[in-house]
Amino acid sequence: MNLILYAVPIFFLLIFIELFLEKNKGTDYYRVNDSINSLTAGVLSRMTGIVKQLFPLTIYIVAYEHLALFQMESSWWMWVTAFVLYDFCYYWNHRLGHEMNILWAAHVVHHSSEEYNLTTALRQSGSSFFSWIFYLPMAILGFEPLVLITVGSLNLIYQFWVHTRHIPKLGWYEWVFVTPSNHRVHHAQNQIYIDRNYGGVFIIWDRLFGSFQEELEAEKPIYGIRKALKSWNPLWANVHVYAQLGKDCWHAKRWQDKLLIWFKRTGWRPADVEQNYPLSKVDLTQFRKFDVPLSLINKWYSLIQYSLLVFVGLLLIMNVSAFTLTEQVLVVLFVLYGSISAGLVLENNPLAIYLEWIKYSLIMVSLMIYTLPLWIEWTLGVSILINGTLLLCKKADIITTTVPMVEANN
Repeated sequence: MNLILYAVPIFFLLIFIELFLEKNKGTDYYRVNDSINSLTAGVLSRMTGIVKQLFPLTIYIVAYEHLALFQMESSWWMWVTAFVLYDFCYYWNHRLGHEMNILWAAHVVHHSSEEYNLTTALRQSGSSFFSWIFYLPMAILGFEPLVLITVGSLNLIYQFWVHTRHIPKLGWYEWVFVTPSNHRVHHAQNQIYIDRNYGGVFIIWDRLFGSFQEELEAEKPIYGIRKALKSWNPLWANVHVYAQLGKDCWHAKRWQDKLLIWFKRTGWRPADVEQNYPLSKVDLTQFRKFDVPLSLINKWYSLIQYSLLVFVGLLLIMNVSAFTLTEQVLVVLFVLYGSISAGLVLENNPLAIYLEWIKYSLIMVSLMIYTLPLWIEWTLGVSILINGTLLLCKKADIITTTVPMVEANN
């Protein structure tokens, strides 16, 4: 069974606890724009997963029914074996996700945050199309689809808590399991840390296959990616590496390079493309976090805005069977549109105000066309009232005044 939906309330509870620790300790691990961008990326990932997972699950079922060498009967050792084997498959899926251009293009969204907190754990990809291939050996060994889904859910749930800076090293536990310390290394872009510690639950795979790196006191992790995203648009976070690969593919003169660029090691570019279209080199000594100054009212507007999107997204995810296919598509498009618009709000882009008014118009039209439960109509109505009032009263302060993008200190 898919346990992730049941874990969502616990995820948010732990985020609130971490925010409480943030306030008490006076740390600076959360930023409004970064956190709500991570949460929105997570909702989009789960929403697209409703459709995206149908194909790989079908392939797995076919492989299980026709290629399975054994029939694994339910027992405690079967579940333990499946859990460990899943993490082994995850290790290679994750490692190749960092080492091959086309796979990195899908995984990069999870690493594009320049912060490291529990919301980062929810910053998942909505364009991961090939990861299912790595788990087919489990079908061939005879683990039924329900087992795969269950241990996969447990694996992902475990990974949530390691995305924090508040927990130090954990002694002997560090030798066997993935921990906040060794996963902080994984999210860092420091030269000594980059492309290390791929395990999901067990760090022993990294120790066995030479990809382990301990967190060093003398080397503070710098989070993010070498080619910084510099955007609060969750759609762009999902496609920006694909876009760069597409450009390089188009510019490459040799047909061989046009194909190879997708499957070569991450960062590889054809020689002619590298020469004619060079990319800026990263100097981590000059690293500054991407940020855009936001007024207090703008922060509140964005929080309410993203709360609406998360609410609508979770409504679909947790009640997908109650929606027709057309309604599912419309909800996904609404959340995607709203996420792009809200991202522009966070960037103080003047275009945002026009997209926002269009969005509210669409909501009102939808309320007139569709008969929704009263509590949903009230929620949407109150949201329109609050956000519309903020737009009218603070329009110049929030959106129509362009504020240059700046970079925050470490």
